[in-house]
Amino acid sequence: MAFLPVLLLLLLTVAHRASSQDSEDSNALPRGCGWGLVRPYTLLCDLDSIWGVAVESVAAGGVLAAILLALVLLCRLRHISEAEKRSGVGPILLLLLGILGLFGLSFAYLIEQDESLCLLRRALWGLLFAICFSCLLVQGVRLRRLGRERRSPGGCALTGLALGLSAVQGIIAAEWLLLTVLREGRAACQYLPLDFSLACSYVLALLLAALTAASLALCGKTRQWRCNTVWLLVTCLLSLLLWVAWVGFYLYGNDWLGRSPDWNDPALAIALVAQGWLLLIFHAIPESHTCLRPPPQPTAPDYFDTSQNSTRMRETSFDEDIPLSHRQFVENQGYGYNDENTAGLRSSAGAGQHNSNTGARPSAPFRSNVYQPTEMTMILNGGAVPSAPPTYTGRQLW
Repeated sequence: MAFLPVLLLLLLTVAHRASSQDSEDSNALPRGCGWGLVRPYTLLCDLDSIWGVAVESVAAGGVLAAILLALVLLCRLRHISEAEKRSGVGPILLLLLGILGLFGLSFAYLIEQDESLCLLRRALWGLLFAICFSCLLVQGVRLRRLGRERRSPGGCALTGLALGLSAVQGIIAAEWLLLTVLREGRAACQYLPLDFSLACSYVLALLLAALTAASLALCGKTRQWRCNTVWLLVTCLLSLLLWVAWVGFYLYGNDWLGRSPDWNDPALAIALVAQGWLLLIFHAIPESHTCLRPPPQPTAPDYFDTSQNSTRMRETSFDEDIPLSHRQFVENQGYGYNDENTAGLRSSAGAGQHNSNTGARPSAPFRSNVYQPTEMTMILNGGAVPSAPPTYTGRQLW
């Protein structure tokens, strides 16, 4: 039993050294970062650089919202029966994928730079924006076709067109990296802001093309898709304003404020998060709501609504100058027979009788058995005169 105090003393010594080492590491870490997050991930928890924590929170919320919206679209896809609405689901899903990429790329600007991370930033920046703006462009083409011809290309064709337009920016980014990194031998993190902005010229061209397509779609003949076109136009305008703002600040604002190398990463990260939420709120959510909305059901006419039926009666070919009470009298006169016709019918009926021991049968008044529509019948039939009387269950003619 003598080894128990020795073992306890060793455990206390190890615990004391571990606690002292943890306290030294915690003193070296920034304020707000505890055990587990070390460099180069300190911007995710550094309270002194609060912009990193804010961008991280907003980006995480955007990722969650985009994933939920994509899951709702995929689960309700079989309930979308209209071809015009189903054609827009593919571009929306591709746009949500691009939005997820924008939010995910913003986390790369919260990590300290190294060679591989800078290659990832430069390669994915233009490609993700090209995917998003290509989806806006094909949506503008789709709404243009729906407004003019009331039919749209297929969803697979629109998605393929958006991917083809995005692949051009991928080729541009790959060539730029090959020329600057491999041929000139410069580090991936050492590039001029002007070169980075010029490499995104194709992305800006896609945005301007989407804005033009949305403006043309607004002039369509069909007013059914006018609301979707307005949302698309607002999205393109706000995206253009955002790009003008971040490019101007990235090129000239930092130099004017004297924060050129330090505020480059915050400016790019904030631009990514702002563009992602802008596309999510102003285009993805309204377009998804339109696709998931059930088609309007045809309303059956209410024949017991006297106000509606009276209007329908007055839209018929009756003379508007004759009051309704006089019309009923005229209609009843039209269905009746005069005395001469009645007498003729009675005489012909009497002449056609067989000579038998029985006498002549007493004849009932013919006018009482003629079908004469009433005003309530006219109302229930919406002003139309019935072509045949209902089944008569009264007394027989003879």
